[in-house]
Amino acid sequence: MSGNWDSSMGLKAFLTGNYVETLGILPVLTLLMLLAFIVHIDRYIRADLKKTMRIIILLLFSLIAQNYLEYRLAKGEVQWLVRTLTAIYGYAIRPVILILFLRVIAPQKRLGWAWALAGVNAAVNVTALFSRICFWIDQGNHYQGGPLSMMCFYVSVILMIYWFVLTICVFAPHKRKETWVPILVLALIVGGLVLDDNVGFLEQPITYLTISAVVSCVAYYIWLHLQFVREHEQAFQAEQRIQIMMTQIQPHFLYNTIATIRALCRKDAEKAGEVTEKFGDYLRQNLDSLKIVGLIPFQKELEHTRIYAEIEKVRFDNVRVEYDIQDDRFDLPPLTIQPLVENAIRHGVRIRDEGVVRVSTRKTEADHEIVVWDNGTGFDISKIGAAEGTHIGIRNVRERIEGMCGGTLQVESILGEGTTVTITIPIQEKTEA
Repeated sequence: MSGNWDSSMGLKAFLTGNYVETLGILPVLTLLMLLAFIVHIDRYIRADLKKTMRIIILLLFSLIAQNYLEYRLAKGEVQWLVRTLTAIYGYAIRPVILILFLRVIAPQKRLGWAWALAGVNAAVNVTALFSRICFWIDQGNHYQGGPLSMMCFYVSVILMIYWFVLTICVFAPHKRKETWVPILVLALIVGGLVLDDNVGFLEQPITYLTISAVVSCVAYYIWLHLQFVREHEQAFQAEQRIQIMMTQIQPHFLYNTIATIRALCRKDAEKAGEVTEKFGDYLRQNLDSLKIVGLIPFQKELEHTRIYAEIEKVRFDNVRVEYDIQDDRFDLPPLTIQPLVENAIRHGVRIRDEGVVRVSTRKTEADHEIVVWDNGTGFDISKIGAAEGTHIGIRNVRERIEGMCGGTLQVESILGEGTTVTITIPIQEKTEA
């Protein structure tokens, strides 16, 4: 092939030469080179997945070169050894690329059996060097298939079936939209196989399967970034959850409790020991809540609330916390009831001669209902939505009730009479179980 331009050559003749065949692979090569550069500079993909992506990209470059070389060899003079080796490499490397895609889907999975299949496939194709059991190149430079010529196809089909099952098992239970990316990529590769099988006789420098593999690599890179965004979002939510939890551990409560324990040490050492033990339980349960991502049993939250109330009653002997628990078999976000009781004591009942806070639960046809009532001073409920304010705890509880279990939180408050907070949590079968 000569790249020199002859003025006597017409444009049509130039374009119908080997130049067009070479230019035909440039879009795919350009896409792959661009992807290689982006992966190289990307700091956000996990190191192991980044390494896998680099290997896939290198193998795809080699597969493009193999496709083009085999295409040129098939059109030229017979070069039996070179063409046989080229074909062996192409058939051997395809299952390897599929396995690497599987590693991207589920890095934690052990794929020893898949690598064994790829090894068997490679060994069978290598027999073309000394037998006709797999394939051979005849004297007319034509490819001829033997009894095991479909080995690469069968191995690839097994891997793709596992690919589909793995995707469904790993991602479908989470009902994530990006679950469709691996499935669509699989469909793209299957489409490449079908096109190669049905229109493979058309002259083309690279196969449809190779083109679909390159596009699939780009799709997987986008998919990995979707995973990163999700992980980043989860990390952000975890940080936000910590901030929310820490707002429940009010500094004034800590200082006042320590001061109470100090005073009791002089008057009643035994009582001081009891309060200290309860205070330790309170802090431990608050800190344990930082590790909890999902919901907790209502009984555990109720226990935490009781501990808090008993500590506060040491300081405020005019405060009484009552419980009317008719339904306790459901889950809810951690630190849901305790902050409401704390809010009622801090901003309402502690200034009453006889302050009362009542926690009650009941089960309706559709919901679990929790009511926290107090006979405190009441407040303006419009202040709950403020970014800053004395009732930020109620807003935090409402956000978690709505976001984590699809429930609701409603507040009714009358100045001078008291406040009622009603939480409803939809009944779910798994909660009942």
